Amino acid sequence: MSTAAKEELAELVALSRHFGSNPDYVLGGGGNTSFKTAEHLFIKGSGTSLADIDAGGFVRLDRARLASLWGRDYPQDPHAREALVTEALMEARERGEKGKRPSVETLLHDFFPEAYVAHTHPVLINALACSRRGAEEARALFGERVLWIPTVNPGFQLAATVRAEMEKYARKRGRSPDLLVLQNHGLCVAGKDFPEVRRKSSELLETVRGRVPVLPELRDGAFNRERAAALAPALRMLLRGSAASSIVCFHTNTLVAGFRGGSIAYTPDHVVYCDHEPLILPWADDLEAHYLGLEEGIRAYRAANGFAPKIVVAERLGAFAWGPNRRSADTAMAVFQDALKVAFYSGAFGGPQPMPADQVRFILDWEAEAHRRKVSAGPGKGGRVAEKIALVTGAAQGFGLGIAEALLAEGANVVLADLNGAQARAQTEELGRKFGPSRLTAATADVTDETSMVRLIEDTVLAFGGLDLFISNAGVLRAGSLEETDLATFEFVNRVNYTAYYLGCRHASRPMKIQHRFAPQHFTDIIQINSKSGLEGSNRNFAYAGSKFAGIGLTQSFALELVEHNIKVNAICPGNLFDGPLWSDPQAGLFVQYLKAGKVHGAKTIADVRGFYEAKVPMRRGCTILDVARAIFYLVEQEYETGQALPVTGGQVMLK
Repeated sequence: MSTAAKEELAELVALSRHFGSNPDYVLGGGGNTSFKTAEHLFIKGSGTSLADIDAGGFVRLDRARLASLWGRDYPQDPHAREALVTEALMEARERGEKGKRPSVETLLHDFFPEAYVAHTHPVLINALACSRRGAEEARALFGERVLWIPTVNPGFQLAATVRAEMEKYARKRGRSPDLLVLQNHGLCVAGKDFPEVRRKSSELLETVRGRVPVLPELRDGAFNRERAAALAPALRMLLRGSAASSIVCFHTNTLVAGFRGGSIAYTPDHVVYCDHEPLILPWADDLEAHYLGLEEGIRAYRAANGFAPKIVVAERLGAFAWGPNRRSADTAMAVFQDALKVAFYSGAFGGPQPMPADQVRFILDWEAEAHRRKVSAGPGKGGRVAEKIALVTGAAQGFGLGIAEALLAEGANVVLADLNGAQARAQTEELGRKFGPSRLTAATADVTDETSMVRLIEDTVLAFGGLDLFISNAGVLRAGSLEETDLATFEFVNRVNYTAYYLGCRHASRPMKIQHRFAPQHFTDIIQINSKSGLEGSNRNFAYAGSKFAGIGLTQSFALELVEHNIKVNAICPGNLFDGPLWSDPQAGLFVQYLKAGKVHGAKTIADVRGFYEAKVPMRRGCTILDVARAIFYLVEQEYETGQALPVTGGQVMLK
C-alpha cells in the first residue's frame, strides 16, 4: 500500500470514529464508511463498530472484480441472489483480507464517484426517511441536492436501485447528488475528503432539526421496582431458549411509557438489533397473573414469529431488552429507544411509516444480517463462570475487589457493592477499561441495612436480569480481650459479619428462586467469605470468631432450606491474606492491632507479628485472592456440594 493510500486510510478511520462515536448518527454498531482509489475500495467489515475502528477493521477489495458483479445473471429468489453476491464480494477481497467480511452495502459505496462515503442512520434523517410524506418533504427541504431512493430490500437490490437512479440523475443534471436519502434505510453522503462529508452531513441534520419538534426531556418514569425486579428473572429464563447465556436489562422513560405497541421496523438496524415488534405485556395486579400473562405472551410471540422477542414492554413498568450478553441487551435497548425517537420526530412529516412486511421478513431471514448481529455482539465470553451474574459485597478493596476481578477474568458480569460507593465506582471504571464497561457496575450499599440490601438486589436484577452468584464478602474485624471489647464493638462486628449475611441471603435468594421456577435445571450459588476463625476459636478475637462460627450455622441452615430451588449455599474459610489491607494497613491493619493488643507474646514490631503468623502455616505463606477465587469456581461448578465450609488455609486449619 502506498504512503498516500495509508494517509487516506487514516483519514477514513478519523471519519468513521467521528460518526461512530456520535449517537446522532450511529447506534448499535451500524453504519458504513469507505474510501476508494482507482484500484481499490476500503470498506468497513461487517459487524465492526465505527466508534473504535482502526485500519485493520476495513476490508480492501479489488474494484475491477467488484465491477464485474454487474454483468452477471442472478436468481430471482432474494436469498439465493444475496448468497451469490456475498460469495462474489468475498472473492473480490485482496490477499491478506481473508479473515474479514465486507459490508453488505459494498457495491453501493463502490459506484459513488467521490473518494469518501459515509452511510449512517441519524435519527432525525430516519424520521424523514421513515415517514409517510418523506419523499415530498425531502424535495421541499433540499430541492435537487437530494436523491430519494424508494424502499427496497438491502443488499444487491438496494445497490442496483441506487445505481440506476444515480445514473438517471447524472444524465439529467451532469453531476451526482449531494445527499442520498434511502427510504427506511438511512443516509449516504459522499465527498472528496473527511471535512466535506462532515460538513454535508451536519448541514443536512441541522436543516431537518429545524423542522421537527423538540424531544421532551426523557426522565425516568415512576414504576413499581418490586414488580419489575420480580419479572426480570422470569423473562431472563423464558427468553433464553437454547442460548447458553441470557441477560435482560430494564429501562423506562417518558417515550417508553407512551409506547402502545406496533411495528418498530423503520430501518434494517431496528429489525436486526431489536426485531420488528416488541411484545406488549399488560399490567396485572396479581404477580401470579402477571407471570401467566408473560408466559402466554412469549408463547404466542414465538408461535407467530418463530423466535422470542428482544423487547418486552410491560405496561406501567417500562421496557425489558434481552440478549445473550449485556452488550447485546444494551444495544437492543438503545436501538429500541432510537425507534421511539424516529416515530416521535416523524410526526412532523406525516407520521411514521415502517418497512413493508416482506422486507422485514427478508431481513429476519437474511444470513448476512445474522452474521452482522453476531459480530456486533462481540465474541462470547469463555471462562468458568461465563456470563453468570455475580454480586460481590465489600468489593471496593481487598478480597472483594480481587474476587470481582477474578470473576470478570472468567467471563462473569459483576456488580461491585460497597459502603464506599465512590471507591467502588472508581474501581469499576478501572476494571471496565480492562474487561469492557458493559460487564460490570458499581453500587453503594450498607449490608447491615435491609432497605439498602433490597435496593441493591433490585438494582442488580434490573441491570442484568437476575442473579446467579451472591458473594457475601463484606466484613469487619475488631480484635481485643473481654475487658477491652465493649458491647457496642461486639454488636457492630456481629451486625456486619452475621446479620448482614442473613439479610443478603434473604433478598439475594428471591430472584434465584424465580429463575429456578422458570428454568428448573438452573443452579445458583450463595457463598459467604468466612474465615479460618469460623472453624476454631481465636484468642482475643472472640467477636470476629463468634460471628464467623455463627455464619457457618447460617450457611448450613440456608443450604437445607434453599436446596429445593437449586440454590447452593456454601462458605469459604480463607487463611490470612497478609498482603491485603485488613492485615497490612499501616494505621488500622491487624498487624498493628495485634501488636497494640499484645496478642503476640514478645512481639516488638509489625515484622515480628507477621513472622509469627506465617510460621503457623504449613505452606509458609499467607492466603491469596487467587486461592479464594479458585475455591469459588470449584463451589460454583460443583453441583453436589452445599452447606459446606471449605478451608483455604494452607493446611493451618483442617476439618475434623
